Amino acid sequence: MFEKVARIQIVVFGVVLGLSLIFALVFGARIISNNFSKDEITVTGSASEIVTSDSGVWKFQIKTEGVTRNEAYQALSAQKPVVVQFLKSKGIKDNEIEFLGINDYARYKSGPNGYSTQEIKGYTYEQVVKINSKDVELIKKLHIEIPSLIEKGIVVSSYEPNYMYSGLSEKKAELLQKATADAKLRAKEMLKATHNNVGKIRSVRMGVFQITPPDSNEVSDWGINDTSSIEKKVTAVSNVVFGIK
Repeated sequence: MFEKVARIQIVVFGVVLGLSLIFALVFGARIISNNFSKDEITVTGSASEIVTSDSGVWKFQIKTEGVTRNEAYQALSAQKPVVVQFLKSKGIKDNEIEFLGINDYARYKSGPNGYSTQEIKGYTYEQVVKINSKDVELIKKLHIEIPSLIEKGIVVSSYEPNYMYSGLSEKKAELLQKATADAKLRAKEMLKATHNNVGKIRSVRMGVFQITPPDSNEVSDWGINDTSSIEKKVTAVSNVVFGIK
């Protein structure tokens, strides 16, 4: 009886051991194949650099009200020279100021129940002012100071400025080269343990670029193009397949 049980235990142990070896071989092969296959190694390299924006676009809106359309429009027209004078006094040039289209709409009186009626109580006129300048620090300063126009009776709503870097195309090409060089260094380190060397590049695939604020670690599968910060971190990724020799 005991001999029979012992034989069964030996058989079970043998089956478990065999399955464990098979699993280890298959799983281990999969790990290796993630980076090595057909005398090739696939490595991802990256490179990043901080750049400074060299132009900016900023918009803000002025708004007036009047009992009639003409009254609201005349009030808006009277405010424009005040706005221009304010901007020029801060260092903005005439050719950097653009007044965009005017938007107007009627305002309706409310009934006793609080709901809007069909009776018009006045009109509102709005116009967006666009500033386009290469002085990004000045745009940043004006974005903070523009609410002071309220002291002159002008209702202002400001949008967030957008900052751009004109040398982005050249910088992307430069960083892509550095990312590829980084991939080669990583491949060398990975192959040290196998006493192999990195061979020729067999293929290169460029990843998406991440343009973020300097202190951001955010990434996206579609890439990020930050325009909210003057200083930006541009990151390039390169997926490279090297031969092994």
